[in-house]
Amino acid sequence: MIAVVTFPGSNDDRDAVAALELLGAEARLVWHADEELPDVRAVVLPGGFSYGDYLRCGSIARFAPVMRAVAELARSGGLVLGICNGFQILCEAGLLPGVLRPNTSLSFVCRDVELAVERADTPFTSRCDTGQRLVIPVKHGEGCYIPPPDLRPEQVVLRYAAGANPNGSVDDIAGVVSENGNVMGLMPHPEHAVDPLLGSTDGALVLGSLIDATRSQQQDLTEFGTLAQRGP
Repeated sequence: MIAVVTFPGSNDDRDAVAALELLGAEARLVWHADEELPDVRAVVLPGGFSYGDYLRCGSIARFAPVMRAVAELARSGGLVLGICNGFQILCEAGLLPGVLRPNTSLSFVCRDVELAVERADTPFTSRCDTGQRLVIPVKHGEGCYIPPPDLRPEQVVLRYAAGANPNGSVDDIAGVVSENGNVMGLMPHPEHAVDPLLGSTDGALVLGSLIDATRSQQQDLTEFGTLAQRGP
């Protein structure tokens, strides 16, 4: 099961649940004020405008009670995916490096963009091939990613393809992972690219990879429990 957090102002939480369920996963909405997560090994922080984004995007949402549980899950090796505003929240919470600033155009952008897969060996891109091009929509006003000076090259998972950078992100970075690889944030919205009626199903490669990784973790835990019961 995968948890999807609802913050005040979230507008893509149900879209994320619908996309995950379309791909065969069990997903459950979790309210931002909940202090505990259900029994899950993965969490999605969906897009939206949490708390109205009165300050920097995600700066208030990071103090939500549920974020303590999300941080604990990440520390224990659980998977966390932040989409758009969810990416901003993860950066503000210190679970991902860098910061998101207003688009260099100072305009809200909403369109399909082409992405290049830099790494296909993460829990979020295992269904992709390195160098593969994906078409996934963006919709944001503050998506200009500024990485810290010490960001490792291997932490960059997705880049905007040449000429497709919609927000001025440094080095065309569209998605990054934490140093241990179990937390990822990206500005494009994979949940809006899982149905052919929407023009692209490339988002299913990202969410499907997360589902695969979650099931693999659960299988590992089940096998470990079976071995423990058998004893030496």
